[in-house]
Amino acid sequence: IPLRGGCFTHSPPPQSRMSCEVGEMLPPAAAPPLDDGNLLSEILLRLPPLPSSLPRASLVCKRWRCLTSDPAFARRFRIHHRRNPPLLGYFHGDFDGLRFEPVHFEPTLEAPDRVPPGRLSLQFDSYARVLGCRHGLVLILDQAPVQLLVWDPVTGHQHRLPTHTEFDLGNFLINGVVLRSAAGEVHFQVVLVVSDYEKRQRVVVGWVCSVSGFTVQLWKRKHDFDGVASWGMERTIELDKLLSMDSEDSLTIQGYAEDNNLAFLWTGRSVFMVKLEPFQCEKLLDTNKWDRYYPFETVYAAGT
Repeated sequence: IPLRGGCFTHSPPPQSRMSCEVGEMLPPAAAPPLDDGNLLSEILLRLPPLPSSLPRASLVCKRWRCLTSDPAFARRFRIHHRRNPPLLGYFHGDFDGLRFEPVHFEPTLEAPDRVPPGRLSLQFDSYARVLGCRHGLVLILDQAPVQLLVWDPVTGHQHRLPTHTEFDLGNFLINGVVLRSAAGEVHFQVVLVVSDYEKRQRVVVGWVCSVSGFTVQLWKRKHDFDGVASWGMERTIELDKLLSMDSEDSLTIQGYAEDNNLAFLWTGRSVFMVKLEPFQCEKLLDTNKWDRYYPFETVYAAGT
């Protein structure tokens, strides 16, 4: 019934509001932004891709916990950050000239993002060594029996591959890389290369890192206005001055991380992690033992 002479004297229903003018209805009030499930999902999707991000968000309330623990959301989170995954740590395997020891994972992040070594470990009944890490996958050579293994440390999925009879997979100089398909997360490709020597150059995304003596030269791939690509010298670094090296030391590239633009350098006494842009240098450990280091870059949520 229309009212005359004034407004309602009680609060309007929550679904709608009425103005002081007779019979004029206002639209329902908009829901708070974080009550919108789609908007909340897009906000959480843009959290930093660090191991502690989603677990911390899940502590806010039950609704956030349900969203961040949804496998579909976790997959979207990994895909959204696939081009900027953090460096969780590295795999390495010792070689003593006679046999390969089990592969180990060493974390490089500090708490609360530090991943326990055992969480990304894989036990073997035989000797195995890593051939390469990329796109969150690890390519492993299992030597008893001789076969290749593609392993996803986050999900635990394993794929064993038959080997070609022409490849001598027991050869120490074999190298390999595993690549995820650009179309999704399930399919992958494996490339193997057998060589009789180790090259001293490594390509890191759009970089070439060249080592000569104690000098590191960084070459960067650039494009001109016409889209033509070329390589140009970006900078020269005298590492013997930065790392307090002496004449008895040597310098070799023992690993590289493409997504984070960094290389692992061994001086014969210590291993350093060198970020190329911006240039930063961090000492990882002291060791006089030759080793290979395979940086592991992926999006991982602690506790999963």
